[in-house]
Amino acid sequence: MENLHSAVETLVHGSNTLFILMGAIMVLAMHAGFAFLEVGTVRLKNQVNALSKIISDFAVSTLAYFFIGYWVAYGVTFMAPAAELTGENGYALVKFFFLLTFAAAIPAIISGGIAERARFVPQLVATALVVAFVYPFFEGMIWNGNYGFQGWLEAQFGAGFHDFAGSVVVHAVGGWLALGAVLMLGQRNGRYRDGRVVAFAPSNIPFLALGSWILIVGWFGFNVMSAQTVEAISGLVAVNSLMAMVGGTIAALVVGRNDPGFLHNGPLAGLVAVCAGSDLMHPVGALATGLVAGALFVFTFTLTQNRWKIDDVLGVWPLHGLCGVWGGIACGIFGQEALGGLGGVSFASQLVGSAAGVAIALVGGLLIYGGLKAVVGIRLDQEQEFNGADLSIHKIGAISDD
Repeated sequence: MENLHSAVETLVHGSNTLFILMGAIMVLAMHAGFAFLEVGTVRLKNQVNALSKIISDFAVSTLAYFFIGYWVAYGVTFMAPAAELTGENGYALVKFFFLLTFAAAIPAIISGGIAERARFVPQLVATALVVAFVYPFFEGMIWNGNYGFQGWLEAQFGAGFHDFAGSVVVHAVGGWLALGAVLMLGQRNGRYRDGRVVAFAPSNIPFLALGSWILIVGWFGFNVMSAQTVEAISGLVAVNSLMAMVGGTIAALVVGRNDPGFLHNGPLAGLVAVCAGSDLMHPVGALATGLVAGALFVFTFTLTQNRWKIDDVLGVWPLHGLCGVWGGIACGIFGQEALGGLGGVSFASQLVGSAAGVAIALVGGLLIYGGLKAVVGIRLDQEQEFNGADLSIHKIGAISDD
């Protein structure tokens, strides 16, 4: 019996390690989606820079999160002999890998907002600061119960802030950090003339669509594998993710009037919004969440660019910032038993938790990018921006005519 118990325990630990490792790999693959979504959206002279930023940001994020950020969020370090780290088939290490891919999504989100005019090295410094301090501060508050925030919400409203896969913790935080960065950078040269927006057409719609599809597929690892153990897997999460993705697509297709840029961002808006409550909602609630998110993205992206003249290149603030907040709120609506959900969630806690994420991210973004702007500068000069980030920073273009 003792041998049988040991064998079962080994199988469980091994299965959990493999499960979360596959999730980490799927979310790692999403970074290719971030890269190609940006490559397809920016102008041809900035494609190399988009690719270079995403992979460099991931490398810097890994170091920042391994040595500082993971400790800030969970109080765990890996400065121990390898023999100790292999306990439970190395599950703790793979859990770090999985959560790292979430953390690294923050600078990948920011990258799309600041495209075409941001300096390269200052952005890597900003990435290190965001992933080491700002993101894990809020991550630890929500997912590890740090600073008593969740306990206070539960005492006040009967339930803590529920964010199963990061509508607010990852996406809203990334989007509002990006807004701070975009405001500090300012508009691209020539984007607005005589008070009107000048169209900077996407350079490659097929690449944009490829990026969207890679993100869509990887998102099922992002959401489903947030269970983190085989025992906690729920098919409800998978189907809710599917329904929200479809809802976002349909809404963006209709409201965006067949525009391919809106059409391929619509499913992402739905997936952003469903992350928080994907383990609680009924599939019809998830569909409604996605429909609202798809329409919200199209509407607010247009407002941002045309009326407010905030030059957010990929619309990451509407997509991740606003749709992420909507996801936190939608969890408090469609997660209720009265609307077919599993319950155990407080609408008031969802409002307060979402507002806390917005405040921490926006203040963090303004401080980090404002500080770097004052000390070293964060923007390419006018000639460099005119020539494009590819030639100005990387000394090579995306396409050779030879």
